[in-house]
This record gives sequence, structure tokens and C-alpha cells, in this order.
Amino acid sequence: MPEEAGVTRAEPALPRISVIIPMRNEEGNVAPLIAEIANALEGEAHEIIAVNDGSTDETGTVLANLRGTYPQLRVLHHAENRGQSAAIRDGARLAHGEILCTLDGDGQNNPAFLPAMIRLLESDPAVALVQGQRVGRTDTGFKKLQSKIANKVRGAMLKDGTRDSGCGLKVMRRAAYLRLPYFDALHRFTPALMVRDGHKIAHLDVLDRPRGSGVSNYASWARAKVALGDLIGVWWLVRRRKPDTPTREET
Repeated sequence: MPEEAGVTRAEPALPRISVIIPMRNEEGNVAPLIAEIANALEGEAHEIIAVNDGSTDETGTVLANLRGTYPQLRVLHHAENRGQSAAIRDGARLAHGEILCTLDGDGQNNPAFLPAMIRLLESDPAVALVQGQRVGRTDTGFKKLQSKIANKVRGAMLKDGTRDSGCGLKVMRRAAYLRLPYFDALHRFTPALMVRDGHKIAHLDVLDRPRGSGVSNYASWARAKVALGDLIGVWWLVRRRKPDTPTREET
């Protein structure tokens, strides 16, 4: 139907919340997770950005089929596996919302906690990040041991007040996140770097769940060795931070 002369059609409002999900070989977890996110944020102007990070299973096909059911779903594809931090960064760059929510694609992070985390972020303009902290961990003993050691060492060196920086559930201000220095393990050190930039962070305990299906893509001592190098680098960045100096333009 042609538009009436002189009538300006309003553009659809952009979402204020963008949910970013890195996914690698999660074909069995995709549909239930997208449904849970849509349900948790019902009534909110939101978009869901699923980043298919070089999957070799049917993750991409399942995501494509879901777009007809969920108009707020956007799908990005990496031709090869680039890692969780790269997936989150690419999603954040293309996001429309001023608030970013992240969670893992394996179903262990419950989207039901997102509304409470968003409210916590919005309750204080100085807070740039709400970090989920898992309780009732359902991972294998090996992964829990890795996480316990990593968090103790990281906390002692970075002193950001975060017990569980590896939890994928995060809600943050997009502008603050995009100003952080980017590197391959940024998602594990986001709290420390937010503090480094002078932002406040808040924490919320979240219940961990068993993986929906499939197997973990990240569980080895080789990863721990790489993480130690990243930790030393972030420790250096935090120590080298110079406070911002107020400036004034002469008129």
C-alpha cells in the first residue's frame, strides 16, 4: 500500500538491550537458550546477537531456522574459530543497545537472572558492569579445580573484588566496554579492566546449571598456561594506568 502524501512513517525504535551469545558447536543448546532469553526479556526492547564462532556442526543451520520465530535474533558468522572474546567484541561492535548482556552458549548460564542484573546496572550510573558469580557449580571436578586456582591467583594479583570473573553472565554499558583494550582473553578480565578505567562494578550470585548438551570447548591445562600469560599482561596494564587529567579548551 502506498504511503499517504505528507505522512512521515516513524522508524522502528532501536533496542536498548543487546544480548550477545558466542556459540561454537552448540546445535543442541541453541533453540532452548534463545527461547529462554526471549522469555526473560519479554516486554523489553531487546535484540539477541548469536555469534556462530566457526562451528563444524549444525549450529549455523539451527540459528538460521530460528530467525523466522524470533525477529529480534541476529546471527553473525565467523568462518573459523576465533574465540570467545572475539565473538563478544564483534557482537558488541554491531549491537544497537546501550546495554550489553553476555552469556555462554552451552545453557549453563540462566537468562532468568538478566532482568535483575539490568536493574542493578541501572540503579547506579557509576556502575559500568554487573558481573555474575556462580554458586552451585555443576562442572566437572577438573574444571572446578582449574577455576578455583585461577580465581585465587587472579584475585590476589588484580584485586578487583570479583570472586568469579569467568562467569559468562555479564551486563555492562556498551560505551564503557568498547573503550577497554582488546586482547584474546578480554572476557575473563573485564572486571579488572573496568575498575582500571575508574568504573564501579557490582556483583550478583547466579545459579549454575548443567550443560544442556555437547561437550565443553575449553578444559585443559594448556589453556591455563595461556591464561597465566594473560594475567601477567593485565596486571601490568592495571599498574601502568594513569589517572585522567581534567582538560579545558581555551576560548
